[in-house]
Amino acid sequence: MGRGSAPPIGPLLANLIVLSILLGSCASPPKNLDNMALDMGLTAQWLRGEEFELRAYSNRIRHPVGQLHVYLEGDGTPWITRTRVALDPTTRDPLALRLMALDPYPALYLARPCYNGTSRATACNPWLWTSGRYSEVVVASMAAALRSRIDAKAVGEVTLIGYSGGGVLAWLLARRIPEVRALITVGANLDIDRWTDRHGFSRLSGSLNPATGPPMRPGVKQWHLVGRDDENVPPEIIDALERKLGPNARVLIEPSDHHCCWLQLWPDILRRLP
Repeated sequence: MGRGSAPPIGPLLANLIVLSILLGSCASPPKNLDNMALDMGLTAQWLRGEEFELRAYSNRIRHPVGQLHVYLEGDGTPWITRTRVALDPTTRDPLALRLMALDPYPALYLARPCYNGTSRATACNPWLWTSGRYSEVVVASMAAALRSRIDAKAVGEVTLIGYSGGGVLAWLLARRIPEVRALITVGANLDIDRWTDRHGFSRLSGSLNPATGPPMRPGVKQWHLVGRDDENVPPEIIDALERKLGPNARVLIEPSDHHCCWLQLWPDILRRLP
């Protein structure tokens, strides 16, 4: 050992150092989401949705016409395996949050009840992120939280943007919020019965299914984006629904699968859609 060199580290000590680094770099999905939002320059907040506190992030873009784009995330991780329910369903890879970071309009990312670190709250139970993930309780809570934001900021026009299961919730919310003028879904399983049957899942008892519910309000323009190579929510699921979507709806097939490559396509999509 030359002069000034560090003494050798024993194998046990070296392993402990590596372990401590790995543990320090790991964080829970809610903490990761908060850190990601902070890195994007977003502002974190809590919105009250009836008996739930919902996590939200907003960008700092100001616009004079009172418009708001509201992003709704996918289902996250409701199950660890087919038989084991997750203790915290928060998404590990928040695509909707990444899409919002590319949006030049004022935007809000609204989480679901029991997500983002709130799964142990008194009102929460696993049914709300498994079979009941699109239930009346969930939709009513998100509608109340969004209503408070709209009223507080004097928002006149809302565009709802939902990715995957967030598109199901966007559809259900659009029927309840009068300020919603446009609905954009990305890879959304809008017929949840057909979707669960295709994958051999148990049906989502207690959830609301857009495919069997009342039609969309006539004043809401709709764009449903489908990945050409999406095996999770393939184009035929939306094709079967096209006649039910109404005259204000357009189905757009994009060169993507369920996850890739919406980030690359998103700036152009926002320019193309009025």
